[in-house]
Amino acid sequence: MKSILLIGQSNMAGRGFVKDVPPIYNEHIHMLRNGRWQMMAEPLNFDRHVSGIGPAASFAQAWTTDHPGESIGLIPCAEGGSSIDEWTMDSPLTRHAISEATFATETSELIAILWHQGESDSFGERFKTYENKLLSLFTHLREELNVPDIPIIIGELGHYLGERGFGENAVEFKQINQILYKIAHNEENCYFVTSKGLTANPDGIHIDAISQRKFGLRYYEAFSKQKHVLDPLGIEDEWIAKEAKRELTKNEAIFVQSTKFALGQLSFKEFSSHVSKIHQSEE
Repeated sequence: MKSILLIGQSNMAGRGFVKDVPPIYNEHIHMLRNGRWQMMAEPLNFDRHVSGIGPAASFAQAWTTDHPGESIGLIPCAEGGSSIDEWTMDSPLTRHAISEATFATETSELIAILWHQGESDSFGERFKTYENKLLSLFTHLREELNVPDIPIIIGELGHYLGERGFGENAVEFKQINQILYKIAHNEENCYFVTSKGLTANPDGIHIDAISQRKFGLRYYEAFSKQKHVLDPLGIEDEWIAKEAKRELTKNEAIFVQSTKFALGQLSFKEFSSHVSKIHQSEE
């Protein structure tokens, strides 16, 4: 199995409203939780009780399309509100990410690191020291995980920042974006992903669910093609509509019914009936 490390702050963890997009269920997408690989369900990065949709699910869904029959694991280690100073070499967040990724490589091959962070450093001239700190983090991760050539995909901060809500104070996001762009273009195996056209939740800082689906596709495009993605992809809306109609496998359908039963949305009789029908449809 292949695996992907997810690090950064809340827009990597995901704050898109779950109700705003059709769910992604795929028995070939797993998430690391409590030391076990589980079938992915969103929210997958529970850094907060308000976690929601991030870019990783659509990234992984696109990956499985290109790798039929293979599985991918997501290693969620993003932390909402974290600044670059909380991602130093010896910080708890970095140590935790390395620990989780190291554990994951016992049963998977780590093939990419997805990074999205910078909103918390978009004020107070913090951008002046941001570049060296981020470069040090990337070097440290590659060394500690023994993956010197692993692709690191870097997401651009939202163009909507600095205007309203919690995003109003992020007035220096353009300076951070310039640094992210520079690092991606100057460092080997680093790729930049644009946030052009992406929109925010009403809070003005978090990427909304539909935009997160699009962002994940752009991350995957950068990873799979090993190139910078500087403009929106023409397939984004079509892809989202198509995936909403994807027929679930037996295991995925049972997973959905099991979830509803566990949440008290179905009686045991209803659950048993649904599962029985799923089995019959496979015969």
